[in-house]
Amino acid sequence: MMILITGGSKCGKSSQAEKLLQNISENKYYLATMKPFGEDAQKAIIRHRTMRKAKNFITIEQYTDIDKIQIPVHSAVLLECMGNLCANEMFRDDEIFYPVEKIIRNLKVLHSMTDMLVIVTNEVGMDGITYSSETMQYISAMAELNQTIAQMADAIIECVCGIPLIIKGEMSC
Repeated sequence: MMILITGGSKCGKSSQAEKLLQNISENKYYLATMKPFGEDAQKAIIRHRTMRKAKNFITIEQYTDIDKIQIPVHSAVLLECMGNLCANEMFRDDEIFYPVEKIIRNLKVLHSMTDMLVIVTNEVGMDGITYSSETMQYISAMAELNQTIAQMADAIIECVCGIPLIIKGEMSC
């Protein structure tokens, strides 16, 4: 099963994603995609790893190339988050690369190894502001990724003010 969780900043997406996997005790992985920039990020990563370990998650830090992770077949994976993964793939090696096809291909590989894949993503581009060309390319890539993943997903949850709203599929939140 693939579940996409979307919403704005600080709306409860991560908590909802973790809640969906709370009853799984073995082979539960947290695929963290945020690159640690600076001391504050390092502290946050340590805090998050400790918190996830208490919830029986095994953390894998993988900033790009998510198809390369090694996990047992039939695992449960929480991918946090598509926004970071897209930026990491797009702006690596001092050049801009449109990463949608690669990320979708890699997601399919990852999904084939899992019984449950929960993907956290972000709503971007809703403010109507025109940004630099690089940022507009990122917003475009995120829109295409979100739409493609939404088509692939068995269920979609949008979090609004901490409330999960089921957009597609059936499940108990």
